[in-house]
Amino acid sequence: MQQILILDFGSQYTQLIARRIRELHVFCEIHPYTHAPQLAARISAGDDSLRGVILSGSPCSVRDADSPNPDLSGILGKVPVLGICYGAQLLAQQGGGEVLPATIREYGRARLTSLEEASPLLTGLHLDTQVWMSHGDTIKTLPAEYNIIASTPEVAVAAYQLPGQDTYGIQFHPEVTHSTEGKQLLANFVVNICGCDQSWTPEHFVDSMVEALQNTVGPDDQVILGLSGGVDSSVAALLLHRAIGPRLHGIFVDNGLLRQDEFASVLKAYEGLGLNVTGVNAAPEFYAALAGLTDPEQKRKAIGRTFVEVFDREAQKVEGARWLAQGTIYPDVIESVSVHGGPAVTIKSHHNVGGLPEKMNLKIVEPLRMLFKDEVREVGATLGLPADILNRHPFPGPGLGIRILGDITPEKVDLLQRADGVFINLLKERGLYDKTWQAGAMLLPIQSVGVMGDERTYERVVALRAVTSVDGMTADWAHLPYDFLAEVSNKIINQVRGINRVVYDISSKPPATIEWE
Repeated sequence: MQQILILDFGSQYTQLIARRIRELHVFCEIHPYTHAPQLAARISAGDDSLRGVILSGSPCSVRDADSPNPDLSGILGKVPVLGICYGAQLLAQQGGGEVLPATIREYGRARLTSLEEASPLLTGLHLDTQVWMSHGDTIKTLPAEYNIIASTPEVAVAAYQLPGQDTYGIQFHPEVTHSTEGKQLLANFVVNICGCDQSWTPEHFVDSMVEALQNTVGPDDQVILGLSGGVDSSVAALLLHRAIGPRLHGIFVDNGLLRQDEFASVLKAYEGLGLNVTGVNAAPEFYAALAGLTDPEQKRKAIGRTFVEVFDREAQKVEGARWLAQGTIYPDVIESVSVHGGPAVTIKSHHNVGGLPEKMNLKIVEPLRMLFKDEVREVGATLGLPADILNRHPFPGPGLGIRILGDITPEKVDLLQRADGVFINLLKERGLYDKTWQAGAMLLPIQSVGVMGDERTYERVVALRAVTSVDGMTADWAHLPYDFLAEVSNKIINQVRGINRVVYDISSKPPATIEWE
């Protein structure tokens, strides 16, 4: 399979580069910059699936003594290379050029006031096109043989090419939308220069993954998958079902903390898809484990521990189980590798059923581990996943357990389920559900005075939370219409006895988080 590889130097934009290339229907992977020797070895061995390499940006400066400085001699001139920001500065410095601190920090929009229209990298770009700069250093001088192919009024070396080879450096970021013709530049590199045929499509992924699963899972092996009703686990289930049929055993645990009527509706949806799914009503066990707990972390641990016990008990009933399937996606994979100078983020291994692989002594299969979230949805659509699951908002693993502040009781869960049901159903009825990334109600640990009819009330308060986001890493509060919020508040107070006040959370992430606990 043809692919483009990104050597990551820790840039916040690295994932975005990969996503833009995937949007061109070209497969792309991200590797730490320390993998440069492995890429060189692949090239030396004649691996023609590797069509090109991109060097990412970085929070580091190439002038620092301990900055990333891999040996690229086994790559340059062997396959096309595109250095972006730090990558461009690194190529220039390694070639003998000079990189200095910018006189004025170059951040924000800029215009290409000169460009070499004959350059294969810049084909189709227009003079004065807008690009996005984000760097503190600048390339002062290039090695004598390098050719400048684009400039801005402030940045003389906005883009350059090494003579006689398809190696390019650009000081701006084509992957961000502020670079208005950035996608054209990436297409020029990936399609025209690297010669990729744009065959990476959801249909291609489904066919190749089904074949890979059939070759990996033994002909008599049984596979266990924990289902949540969310898009990741559901798409993983459909892929495995297409590959191995009824030898996939889905387990959907009702922890008593799901949304209103969700357990029954999700089971019905899975049944309609022909999936082999066992529903387990374990709410009493979870409530017992949560009794008296108010600390959010203690609640999370109790929910996780109980889930492992229930899931393991049900899984033991499956004879011949050899594999545990999980809905791990690509951001989980690449964020688990810390890059020098980049965010040192470690994602829990097997995060969606933590502890189970070791406890059950099963091998792991993760059919979605190379897909971004938007690609998972595209694959789900190709597989015929119903829209109500395909477009379902993210929902936390601990469920309403972290949306009820304080201790958990069945009565509180019932109260919040009904209030949350009013909110979510009205979002759908008014066409606002698909315009928000995530929404839900929080039951607060306070009561407030109210008047209903001629009676004084002293009842509970719920906070509504709705956000817009791309990936959940940052989020803004959703600017829902006032008349809609008034309708939701009125309906909750009238229909959910025990709640007499509704408030709306207008905090963004950061500094707040999406969930309250």
